[in-house]
Amino acid sequence: MRFLLRITFWLGLVLVLLPRDKTPESEKLPQIGAADAVQAATAAVSDMTQFCKRQPAACEVGGQAATIIGQRAQDGAKKLYQIINDKKEQITNDKNDGNKTDNKKAPDHTGSIAMAGEGDAAASEAPRDTLTQDDLALEWRGPQAAN
Repeated sequence: MRFLLRITFWLGLVLVLLPRDKTPESEKLPQIGAADAVQAATAAVSDMTQFCKRQPAACEVGGQAATIIGQRAQDGAKKLYQIINDKKEQITNDKNDGNKTDNKKAPDHTGSIAMAGEGDAAASEAPRDTLTQDDLALEWRGPQAAN
C-alpha cells in the first residue's frame, strides 16, 4: 500500500514539474514560486502529522479502511495469480492431449541427436553405402590452387 502511495506521489511530482506550453489559460492561473510551494508543502505535512492527535476516530477508521483495501488488493492478486496458473495448465493440457494421455510435459527431444544409451542403436540402424554408382564414378578433385 505504501508503495502505491509513493509511486502516486512521485508520478504526481514529475507531472507537476514537466515544462508546459504557454497558453491563455495558463496566464490566468495564479503564479506561485518554488519557495512558496515548498513552504506550503512543509506546512501541509506538518498539519497531517498533527491530524491524528486532533481527530483520533478519523485516523482509526482510515487505518481500518487502508487495511481492508490492502487485504482486498492482496486477495485480488492471489485470484489473478490462480487464473494465470489455471490458464497455463489448461494450455499445457491441451497441447499434450494430442501427444499423451497423462498431463506430463512431452520431452524436448526431436530425435536428431541420440539420447544417452541410444547412440549404438542409432548408429547400427543408419543405412550405409548410400552413394549411387554415378556418385562413385566421378573422380575426386582437390581444391584449385590460387594464382
